[in-house]
Amino acid sequence: MPNRTTKSIKSAFIAGDIILGGLFPVHHKGVGEQPCGEINPDRGIERLEAMLFTIDEINNNNNILPGITIGASLYDTCARGTYALEQSLEFIRASFYSLDTSEFVCSDGSQAKAKFSPTKVTGVVGGSYSTVSMQVANLLRLFKLPQVSYASTSASLSDKTRYDYFLRTVPPDTLQARALVDIVQEFNWTYVSTVSSEGEYGSSGIDYFQREARAKNICIAANVKIPAKSTNSTFDRTIRDLLEKPEAKVVIVFVRIEDAKGLLDAATRFNLSGKHVWVASDAWGRQDKPVKDNLLAGQGAITLELQSTPIKTFENYFRNLNPRTNIRNPWFREYWEAVNKCSWRENTNKHATRNIRYCTGAEKLNRKIHQQEGKVQFIYDAVYALAIALDKMQRSLCPNTTKLCPEMERIDGEHFKDFLLNVSFNDNYGAHVQFDKNGDALGRYTIMNYQRNRTTRHYEYQEIGRWSKTLNLDHSKIIWAGGTDKIPTSRCSEPCKEGEIKNMRQGDPCCWICTKCQPWEYVKDERTCESCGTGGWPYDNKTGCYSLVIEHMTWTSIYAIVPMCLAAVGIMCTNFVILLFILYNNTPVVMASGRELSYMLLCGCLFCYLMTFVLLAMPSVIVCALQRFGVGFGFSIIYSALLTKTNRISRIFESARRSAKRPPFISPKSQILLALILISIQILFTAVWLLIETPGIRLHIPDERKPLIILKCKSDDISFLVSLVYNMLLIIICTVYAVKTRKIPENFNESKFIGFAMYTTCIIWLAFVPIYFGTLNSFKIQITTLCVSISLSASVALLCLFFPKVYVIVFQPQKNVRKLTMNSASYKMAQTGTTGTTNNYGKKSILIEICHCTVFLSASVP
Repeated sequence: MPNRTTKSIKSAFIAGDIILGGLFPVHHKGVGEQPCGEINPDRGIERLEAMLFTIDEINNNNNILPGITIGASLYDTCARGTYALEQSLEFIRASFYSLDTSEFVCSDGSQAKAKFSPTKVTGVVGGSYSTVSMQVANLLRLFKLPQVSYASTSASLSDKTRYDYFLRTVPPDTLQARALVDIVQEFNWTYVSTVSSEGEYGSSGIDYFQREARAKNICIAANVKIPAKSTNSTFDRTIRDLLEKPEAKVVIVFVRIEDAKGLLDAATRFNLSGKHVWVASDAWGRQDKPVKDNLLAGQGAITLELQSTPIKTFENYFRNLNPRTNIRNPWFREYWEAVNKCSWRENTNKHATRNIRYCTGAEKLNRKIHQQEGKVQFIYDAVYALAIALDKMQRSLCPNTTKLCPEMERIDGEHFKDFLLNVSFNDNYGAHVQFDKNGDALGRYTIMNYQRNRTTRHYEYQEIGRWSKTLNLDHSKIIWAGGTDKIPTSRCSEPCKEGEIKNMRQGDPCCWICTKCQPWEYVKDERTCESCGTGGWPYDNKTGCYSLVIEHMTWTSIYAIVPMCLAAVGIMCTNFVILLFILYNNTPVVMASGRELSYMLLCGCLFCYLMTFVLLAMPSVIVCALQRFGVGFGFSIIYSALLTKTNRISRIFESARRSAKRPPFISPKSQILLALILISIQILFTAVWLLIETPGIRLHIPDERKPLIILKCKSDDISFLVSLVYNMLLIIICTVYAVKTRKIPENFNESKFIGFAMYTTCIIWLAFVPIYFGTLNSFKIQITTLCVSISLSASVALLCLFFPKVYVIVFQPQKNVRKLTMNSASYKMAQTGTTGTTNNYGKKSILIEICHCTVFLSASVP
């Protein structure tokens, strides 16, 4: 039974003192129920021959295992994990049939020996695919048989709790994923799609890439997986999935070589030449298979390949192989048929056509046909690592012999693994071989670009850089699809400009619409605008805020100089009038104007002019209190005095029309008292206002879109205007009295001047209110408007009421006499008889004299 099983499995066997196993994908994966397909020239035969070549080189080297020869037992995996597992049973068969014969003695007294003794394998080189290596490693670990892979890069194989007897001369895919991310970053690609093969290699590799990519803010557009059993329709569907994300022009390809070929075939069918940039893992590498018949679809592709050096001696060895002499490789004749496109006569059907080309064995593997496969060096290093570890173990266990000592005949796998993990050497071509604690090799990659050579016009792989912890690229060597040097872009959205944030597109977190922050906001992070707050304003680049300079009215501003000049002129004129009135205090003009109320009115004008300087001062608690009190108080003095005057004149003439009786409350004391009462009402309102809304200062931002902050009083503009309502009422009443007294005798023309002053004041105030509230965003204009309006109101009263008197006193002193200031008039009054008839039997003349606030009534009959 055992013999039949052994014969049923084809293998390449070399006898030796120590046997190393080997697993290679000599054939491609079969279709359907067939485990194996066509011969795999590069990844199968060439790799297998690389192991045979290395064993020959070591056996010829007296410095490694002197006196001991290494043999080999090599099997085909057909790129299938289950099939490889079946083949690997041959490696541990010796453990099944190991029999302790020490207790048995032959009839002649000699030691008994087992008739059947399978060859025991000390270590295994392989497999190629990660899925194969995983299944084999799970088996070999049970028998403590170390395994060194030359191509399996899955990161899962670094888990020593599951694969404790697995080592490899290639780095894990975690480093390859990091290299791919560095390439994407190098070209500023932020939005990419991914394609991966189902299985450990593709799934774990793309998972690590996506994890690294997200950490570097690289977004994944489409994530497509190719199932294990794929057809043309599967690859067509993959291309359609990629086309649904047209912005992602870069596609990360982490697939098996067969899937890479199917993917490019589909891209050719869809006529996608130059539409995608393929960035592929080491499975694609510099293989010709994916780009065969897909030159345009593959142009511009960037691929990774494990950094290796061609083994020159092997290249010569392999080129000189011949099927007539290479009988230790049972698959070599099949390989010869495939690469030379011929058939052996003994394998040809007798009824075959005459056009068939027969193999002669005289064909040669020249440079054009053969180029060294990329994993040859890693097979070379794997075999050397096992041999050097065995050499160190031999020297440790059997230091005094060059033969295979008993301790080495039954090697303890765990002990051997420890020697293997501690191996460190430089191979014959300068590459350093060493394993880390997880049995992984150092990460070194060559970066390739598939391009059309501008000189030869041939398509080829061109080395453009290397990766070893960091990326080193030569951009000048890269030729993209279409023969351009311009780096393709791959982003969903353009980067936002300064002062803009990303509004993420719903359903796709990698795409956004750029939105500008408000003028008063800065960019807190790429998705958030935030206000700088009171007193702050963003820098021009919107990266932060700075404190605004607090502005207030200054004395040197033109907006302050104009109202100050106007107020200064008003103060000088008012003081001049006061001085003039004091000097001519007892003259008829001054006495006839009502000295007490005139002085009060002048004081009100002076106070209003002085308020300009208070309003222009830098706001403080005291200044704000004075502003709120002073404006209303100054106006109340003026208009209370004017109201008292117009009311007195109106009552005198109204009383004179009805009777000769003197009206009440027209004496100077009464007038002063009445004016003070009116003023006190304003004082009371202002005091209540100050108590309810205590004076203070505030920082005011009139327009958040402009970098302006103003120091102002705490009260708002509306409440300030409300405080003037009482004065507006006084003005209205004064205006009404001015209208009522407009037809009194000509000599009583002061009421006309008062009326003119009131009309003008009303116009000023009607113009002031809209201007004041229309300039809220320009505090300087607003304050200037208020100051000018107050000064104009005071000036109207000063000019209309005092200019005529000042003119008489200064320029017409001859009129400043009692006779011309007696203000007289005659009114004819019809008298009716007591009999009821209308008889005009008499006329009465009434003389009214107002002098020094005294009324004289006299009558004369003509």
